[in-house]
Amino acid sequence: MRALLLGLLLLLAGCGALPQPFFGYPGRNGALLAEPPPARLAVPTPAQSLLTDFGSETWARLTAKALADMALPASFGPARPGEWQLRLSATLRGQNVIPEFEVLDATGAPQGTAEGAPVPAVAWSQADEPTLEAAAAQSAPSIDALLTRIQAARLQADPNSLQNRPARVYVAGVTGAPGDGDQSLEVQIKRKLANDAIVVQDTASGADYRLHCEVHTEPGSGGQLKVELQWIVDDSRGERGRVVQLNEVPGHTLDRFWGDVAAVAAEQAAGGIRDVLFNAAGPRVDGKTAPAK
Repeated sequence: MRALLLGLLLLLAGCGALPQPFFGYPGRNGALLAEPPPARLAVPTPAQSLLTDFGSETWARLTAKALADMALPASFGPARPGEWQLRLSATLRGQNVIPEFEVLDATGAPQGTAEGAPVPAVAWSQADEPTLEAAAAQSAPSIDALLTRIQAARLQADPNSLQNRPARVYVAGVTGAPGDGDQSLEVQIKRKLANDAIVVQDTASGADYRLHCEVHTEPGSGGQLKVELQWIVDDSRGERGRVVQLNEVPGHTLDRFWGDVAAVAAEQAAGGIRDVLFNAAGPRVDGKTAPAK
């Protein structure tokens, strides 16, 4: 998953002052990707489903497929050693059948439960594939939410998780900026991130994330210079997100010294970078985005 925060940034005019093209608001639309705790979530055939053996197997298979369609690492079949599993069952309530789900960890210990949408008992008893497929598709979001809550609770309980300590970020530098932009932007982003209680490192050893910035410039219309900054956050799993800043400035403004431009650009980028780090750290138990602390 890649969280893209695009800032449409305002050019502020001022007499005698350096231009401040990056003074604006980066915005937020980074979607949080919920990752379940296990590397693979096994979905075995349920023992108690109010279905025939064939219907039980079909329901489990279709549930695993519905979860896989949501990019969750679920697969049909019994759990192998070290794997988590989703235990399916069904209960009759009046004229409806309620699908029920329980997540078990690798030791078989229960971690949480959820329910699916009611299904008319008559339709359920027929165990036709369209009915079971619809039930699986309707239940998948509830299972996804359950896995997210389980993950959040485990992160909260782990003293070494980013829920319980500051994130350590290796700032790998800035490249491509004219003038002293590479140096100025690096100095300023380190300062801004440190002010946000993020541990900034000059080396990669022990870092949770790596941050680097790519600057691209090209001539614009009317003697303007188009400037694009891409602040990219990655870790051992790959890219976690990026903040993109776009603007046009008068030509040759940044040929030598960035000065206040670097300070303002870093200040605005820091908010977006912090959002990427928070999203990468995972959700809190209360459902809010988790701060890296």
